[in-house]
Amino acid sequence: MRWEDIEGIARDTGFSGVVRVDRGDETEFSAAYGFANRAYRVPNTVDTRFGIASGSKGFTALTVLSLVRDGVLGLGTAARSLLGGDLPLVADDVTVEHLLTHTSGIGDYLDEEAEMDVNDHLVGAVHVLTTTEAFLPLLDGIPPKFAAGERFGYCNSGYVVLALLAERASGRTYHDLVRERVLTPFGLTRTGFLRSDELPADAAVGYLDGSDRSNVFHLPVLANGDGGIHTTAGDMARFWRALFESDLADEVRRPRHDVPEESLRYGLGFWLHGTSDAVILAGWDAGASFRSTHDPRTGTTATVLSNTSPGAWPIARALTTLF
Repeated sequence: MRWEDIEGIARDTGFSGVVRVDRGDETEFSAAYGFANRAYRVPNTVDTRFGIASGSKGFTALTVLSLVRDGVLGLGTAARSLLGGDLPLVADDVTVEHLLTHTSGIGDYLDEEAEMDVNDHLVGAVHVLTTTEAFLPLLDGIPPKFAAGERFGYCNSGYVVLALLAERASGRTYHDLVRERVLTPFGLTRTGFLRSDELPADAAVGYLDGSDRSNVFHLPVLANGDGGIHTTAGDMARFWRALFESDLADEVRRPRHDVPEESLRYGLGFWLHGTSDAVILAGWDAGASFRSTHDPRTGTTATVLSNTSPGAWPIARALTTLF
């Protein structure tokens, strides 16, 4: 990989975001492009924080698995045992493991298998979505798509349900659980839950495709179990090192399903390279795109963060040659 190729792709595509490549403890390439805030012409820097959409499902999975390790939950715990009278269309046999592996079959409030325009207003009154319980009206009343365990079917609702189960089993909020069980022990000081309507100066505003309008009305105002946490390229490098030093690494990267339409496999909250040991987190949403890949054999990490929906993909594709 020639780093001037990355520079060329960034220039040709008008990329807005950050690219970083590490091998072991050495950073081989790190660069920022475009604006974090277009209205005020604030440039992105290598330390800018970006929303990573579904990339944060990995954080949810690690939080849940830490509760499993500590005996608070089990992979075989039935969702119904903690849902009570809520979400009655979630079948009795749906388990924590089904939800983690996208094999629960439950209906999805944000169905990525359906035709959708990323610029659409998808979830209604986003300003009220500050807690996991606030998602219940969105999740309710959606019929199941298939029987639990029948097949892989990517499901955002499943990861909000996981956040809800974690809360009810532990007595702690989802956001506190992620901070206590992942962010703090992994040393991720630049990763956190930022409200989209009061972003700090070091965070990038997300922009809709072909527009200078922000995504503030398009996503939940505060990230939850299915995605939206903010992080930096530097924290993602730290994240992968900490994960592979932890007792959860083998569990999350054991393949559970082949996903041939993506040319990938899936573990627990993490995508897996089709033929190598590389592990992947990725996300896409209105005003956000993200991919971070880590190869534990070589210690190579490549992260691309963007504050536009299509921005990350051309460079992320170029970086696949590293893996």
